[in-house]
Amino acid sequence: MMGHVSELAISGIVFSAIISIGLPVVLLILVKKRLGAKAGAAGIGALTFVLFALVLEQILHVVMLRSAGDILNGNVWIYAVYGGLAAAVFEETGRFVAMKFWMKKTLSKENSLMYGVGHGGIESMLIVGLTCIGNLITAVMINSGQIEAMMATVEDGTGKELALQAYSALWTTPGYQFYLAGVERISAIALQIGLSYLVYRAVRYGEKKFFTAALGIHFLVDAVTIILSNYMNVVVLEIVLLVLVAALLVWVKRLYGEEENGAKEKLFPCKVERM
Repeated sequence: MMGHVSELAISGIVFSAIISIGLPVVLLILVKKRLGAKAGAAGIGALTFVLFALVLEQILHVVMLRSAGDILNGNVWIYAVYGGLAAAVFEETGRFVAMKFWMKKTLSKENSLMYGVGHGGIESMLIVGLTCIGNLITAVMINSGQIEAMMATVEDGTGKELALQAYSALWTTPGYQFYLAGVERISAIALQIGLSYLVYRAVRYGEKKFFTAALGIHFLVDAVTIILSNYMNVVVLEIVLLVLVAALLVWVKRLYGEEENGAKEKLFPCKVERM
């Protein structure tokens, strides 16, 4: 027998859908209007994420899961290290390549932030936004009795059982948890914007330490997320992620301000001959 998806769960799904799809659009408009960044940088960020994270990285995952799936899935620490490294290497390398070659003529601190909006935005829309839309449609169909009527026509078997298990997650999961997907996307988009500025500094000024920092921070956040999700409440996990990302943004804001105020000249002084 089908359960009932609570109003709290449905409102959480709607909230997360609005955040995951609407926030990137709002940020794109704000960064373009207030900083004068080019929207094309967001497009490059989005395409780079698709190529490096959704195509190239996934090829690696297929190969690794086929050859060492038991090892990876059998130990959360090994899986965390592998997952964190894979995400960090592919996404930060993609970011570096995009800024070094595809944004050669338009690379600026403003456009680096816009790149981050595109990178984090498309990730948010594809991974969370589309899922939320699908969950919302399914929830409405469950509450209206359409799913139950449809499943009544399906013969009993493994396929039917798996489908029912998937549907049941919508009414057995605590309603408040559906809000967390949207909260997590706020952290994730902010993270991508911050990392984009660090890689920009590495490309624009040759500061390799910032590319190394981007790799390390990306790895740390992803690995910590995987590990802590197995040991603590999801709400506490989201708070930890917010704190980590907030610390990154404080650092990036300081670096951005230094560059904006001309501090880069102090970091890379040029010898001026006296007349």
